[in-house]
Amino acid sequence: MSIRLEHVDYIYEDNSNQKNYALKDVNLEINPGEFIGIAGHTGSGKSTLIQHFNGLMQPTNGNVYFDGKNIYENDFDLRGLRGKVGICFQYPEHQLFEVTILDDVCFGPMNFGKTREEAEIIAKKALLDVGMSEEMLQKSPFELSGGQKRRVAIAGILAMEPEYFILDEPTAGLDPVGRGQILNLLKRLHETKKMTIIFVSHSMEDVASYVQRMIVMNHGEVLFDGDKREVFSHQKELEEVGLSVPFYRYLAEDLNQRGFTVSKDILTMEEAKEAILKVLRKKR
Repeated sequence: MSIRLEHVDYIYEDNSNQKNYALKDVNLEINPGEFIGIAGHTGSGKSTLIQHFNGLMQPTNGNVYFDGKNIYENDFDLRGLRGKVGICFQYPEHQLFEVTILDDVCFGPMNFGKTREEAEIIAKKALLDVGMSEEMLQKSPFELSGGQKRRVAIAGILAMEPEYFILDEPTAGLDPVGRGQILNLLKRLHETKKMTIIFVSHSMEDVASYVQRMIVMNHGEVLFDGDKREVFSHQKELEEVGLSVPFYRYLAEDLNQRGFTVSKDILTMEEAKEAILKVLRKKR
């Protein structure tokens, strides 16, 4: 059940009636089980793009398909699609509103037709999946830390049992501990539930450490789409559009300039550590 965009434009008009492209001729296919990072500078079309994946925004031109069916055909179940393709927007904790954590996470499943009893079973499992203990369930969501609120908000999406989970800047505003918890949670959901994870991020380190495939947006167009290592090999082009490569790639470049021969393909701290240790062993 893939998501496919074919020749998608999204055009908005300003006061001058000039056409402005938020998306321009976008062609993408998102397949089950992928872990994808979407990057791009502010205004590149990232947030507009992800809202086309479940029909929250409709293209000006082009088509969006889910499981081979055009999602804007009259007989397509668009509401059902939004249960299968869940989107968690920036600062989702601002959307928490119920008296207790459990009530908040039950809201989604009940809105999709589950009874209270069914919703509680699903909600408790989702909360357990994000690391919230049983004794926390009757607390007010407003008593929680920022990272805990973010996890409860994510549980609210998970409780709708999506096949695709899309997150817009899921670590925004969190401290390093909270960021690590959220990213490791997404990794675990991908590995254990085979859930397709797509997240938008400004952090090239986060993208390099977690995703497999990387999509880079620039002025509404897809600049790069492929394996993260291949995309990060385009250092000059990424820098020209206001992005960077991960810090450890710059470190590898610096080490090579200083006479230490290490792979220039390094993306993460673990890879950098292994490469440096390998050089040190050779010099003994």
